[in-house]
Amino acid sequence: MELESQSMFISAAAAAIIIFFFNGFCFAQNSPAFGFVKHAADAPRVSYHDYIIVGGGTAGCPLAATLSERFDVLVLERGGSPYGNPNVSNLASFVENLAYLTPTSPAQRFVSEDGVINRRARCLGGGTCINGGFYSRASRQEVMDMGLNPKLADQSFQWVERELVFWPQLTEWTSAFKAGLLAAGVTPDNGFTYEHLDGAKVGGTTFDRTGHRHTAADLLKYANPARITVLLRATAQRILFRNVTGQHKNPQAYGVVYKDKAGNIHEARLKDFSAGEIILSAGALGSPQLLMLSGVGPEDHLKSFGIEVVLDQPMVGHGITDNPSNIFAVPSPEPLTITPAQVVGIQPGYYMETLTGFLAAALLGDNSFQGGLIGEKLAKPLSRGYLRLKNLDPEDNPSVTYNYFTEPEDLRTCVEALQTVMRVIDTQALSQFRYPNQTVEYLQALTASLVVNNRARNGQDATSLEQYCRDHVLTLSHFHGGCEVGKVVDHEYRVIGVDGLRVIDASTFSFSPGTNPQATLMMLGRYMGVLIGNGVLIGNDDIQKYLADLYLFSQ
Repeated sequence: MELESQSMFISAAAAAIIIFFFNGFCFAQNSPAFGFVKHAADAPRVSYHDYIIVGGGTAGCPLAATLSERFDVLVLERGGSPYGNPNVSNLASFVENLAYLTPTSPAQRFVSEDGVINRRARCLGGGTCINGGFYSRASRQEVMDMGLNPKLADQSFQWVERELVFWPQLTEWTSAFKAGLLAAGVTPDNGFTYEHLDGAKVGGTTFDRTGHRHTAADLLKYANPARITVLLRATAQRILFRNVTGQHKNPQAYGVVYKDKAGNIHEARLKDFSAGEIILSAGALGSPQLLMLSGVGPEDHLKSFGIEVVLDQPMVGHGITDNPSNIFAVPSPEPLTITPAQVVGIQPGYYMETLTGFLAAALLGDNSFQGGLIGEKLAKPLSRGYLRLKNLDPEDNPSVTYNYFTEPEDLRTCVEALQTVMRVIDTQALSQFRYPNQTVEYLQALTASLVVNNRARNGQDATSLEQYCRDHVLTLSHFHGGCEVGKVVDHEYRVIGVDGLRVIDASTFSFSPGTNPQATLMMLGRYMGVLIGNGVLIGNDDIQKYLADLYLFSQ
């Protein structure tokens, strides 16, 4: 097939190619008996709780389940349920799920100011409802860099894994990809492991053997049903503060205003004399956006929208980062089984994953394309961006600029990563899945013909890897930052300068942990739920004492 004819069918699917890299698939799944999950329209006008969690996502669900062991917890989730939704659960509807652009769709599309098409979750379970299911822990060093206790982190990872993580069944393509990684020098072979280890490995998956997706929402099975309420289609409008003009006290968060699907206004408030808190788990876009809408953020920016300033905090929205990714398309003479990511290559500075098939059958229905995609993403990019409000509507996406490749080191790492991808493609292990007359340079030109983003093109992007990185940058939606620890929140995830308010989600990260962050986010929700629920300080000495006491109590 000539380059021109091959590019016709792929360019039609351009906006969705990389999304499948992180979005995966599953089949229908029956809803569990969660009687505490209700629609916000059925909620009272005012309700009172010990803890109010804004966002029932990847971190929010395990956090809420854990806190409900001891406290009355309310979860406000702006999306719907993942259970019984064919757009979320069925492979045949996967592309429809991504292209479904109504105000209630599970995957909300946005385009960064850099011109890269992206998605954020809008569903109970968060990003675990629309990602590729790959499960891999943060490294021990990353856990320590986050200021977390490794022993409690390990226990929290295991708590998640018992419920929703499985061993994948490798396809011929992913087995060949793993062999290609090893042949290209991405060693050692670490076999199957959840651990983050340099080399090639098979990771976990949140798809079970029958093809069902399991999400963070499943972790609500651990909740005490008598002490938790989860409201769907509940969109937080702003946080309520008292002592806003106090001279000697910090502003104190005491409630959340939210709208139901019909536009009716409700309030959720903390109980009087409660030691509880409001916790934002609305994600790397939602949490900084809600802080700004509530008056916590850069003063000049807030005043430009007429927002009353509760706290001038210039670091809110600052430092938001995305991990840039690039792919090579590899047409195959033989059909390939459709699979999400199962194998990863871990190198200093970048990671490599693959997926197969999907484009022709799912997008065009003409079977004109069969093959796989091999891609890389930068592990810890140095280029940082910022988030700002576009308007006062929390339903709308904020303005996000990631500033891809503004730091020269990021561009050098991208080129190195693509060179490794090219070596992997050229290995004997993958030769049976390639047309013999298609060189890697041909595949670069083929993939360069895809319209995958809204960025300008350069005539050298089919030959220059530097230009290819810039022009064809994609996303795995592992964006993070905007409420970073040490800048917006302290090491106990409390918002600095106000009381009664924490942020626990990817917006607090200064880097995306592990090859894929969902494992660490679910762990963090459980981890912080345990410590907050037991009144334990976050310092390692305090946690070690708590763990020792817990061990003695269990004997």
